[in-house]
Amino acid sequence: MAAAASSSMAATAVLIPRVPTAVGTTRCYALPLLPSRVSTASFSSSVKLIPESRRFSLLQTKASEETTSVDAGELITDLKEKWDKIENKSTVLLYGGGAIVAVWLSAILVGAINSVPLLPKIMELVGLGYTGWFVYRYLLFKSSRKELATDIEALKKKISGME
Repeated sequence: MAAAASSSMAATAVLIPRVPTAVGTTRCYALPLLPSRVSTASFSSSVKLIPESRRFSLLQTKASEETTSVDAGELITDLKEKWDKIENKSTVLLYGGGAIVAVWLSAILVGAINSVPLLPKIMELVGLGYTGWFVYRYLLFKSSRKELATDIEALKKKISGME
């Protein structure tokens, strides 16, 4: 408690301007002086340069007519209908539980990696290197971007079961 009080007193002591001991023109301040403020006359003249109709048009906002309110009862009934349509409920629960466990284990793994002193920086370098390789391999040239797009579309079809 005493250490906290002494550190807070030290922090406040820095903010108080020092009083000169000798009578003279030298002044010492703990904080630097701020630049002078812009006069209100120059500010108001710059505002007057914009026509009044344009000034108000910049401030106007338009509300969309679409309502995106979500009814909780409607959401629950929709989820119940989708749940009733599923044939293998145990498989869905197993995959969902597995996903939660995988996220939990990956969080533990990342925490363990972060506790090793040099390893997080090495992993950042590996990530930067892989990102650079990915950009060079797939994003830099037009033909490789097309190749990436076709690979993504093939993966989408494979996941959705259309292939």
